[in-house]
Amino acid sequence: MLYLLDTANLSEIRKAYDLYPMDGVTTNPTIIAKEQVKFIDHLKEIRSIIGTESMLHVQVLGSTAETMIEEALYLQEQLGGNLYIKIPATTQGIKAMKTLNKKGFKLTATAIFTAQQALMAAKAGADFVAPYVNRIDNISGSGVSVVEDIVHLFNTFGIDTKVLAASFKNVQLVHNSLLVGAHSITVNMETFDMLIEHPLTDWSVDQFVKDWEQVYGRGKTVLDII
Repeated sequence: MLYLLDTANLSEIRKAYDLYPMDGVTTNPTIIAKEQVKFIDHLKEIRSIIGTESMLHVQVLGSTAETMIEEALYLQEQLGGNLYIKIPATTQGIKAMKTLNKKGFKLTATAIFTAQQALMAAKAGADFVAPYVNRIDNISGSGVSVVEDIVHLFNTFGIDTKVLAASFKNVQLVHNSLLVGAHSITVNMETFDMLIEHPLTDWSVDQFVKDWEQVYGRGKTVLDII
């Protein structure tokens, strides 16, 4: 199971890598544009924060397979490390994946809305497929059901491609996606925090401290009484 952070904000990336067991960072053109930065310089800064072993997913923008391939070659040259090229699951995207897979690139098929898109991308060489769970729900579909269908198809045909579930608005969608077999998730910083935060956990910790301090004194820790 893999945890990835869906952001290009350097402060959020530093926070996540300080607090949580992170496996990588995902970006897209919208996320990058939001930061209003120099594209490749900013990605290099992200790489310097997360290291070369963590996954960094970066999306191409070309509308033709040929342009996507050229972009992928440039990104690999500039960023290196454990880099995954994100390519939309379009006809031109599938064509680009076929070529890049033969060249040894690591690939993530993105903007997945159906299980058939995911299956086609996997056949074309994608290492990950990224279904947009919440966005599927927003068009009166079931994002979790699409994740489940993808996992079932991959298992049926012995496909090694992994599901990187994306586009979440709440913890329950994350939980349900994992229950049906998503191999990995990418979420924003707010959702990451919500995965671990719970008021009853905070209450329990506060109660432990109150009980402890009644005997050992205010502000005392284990180190103060050894």
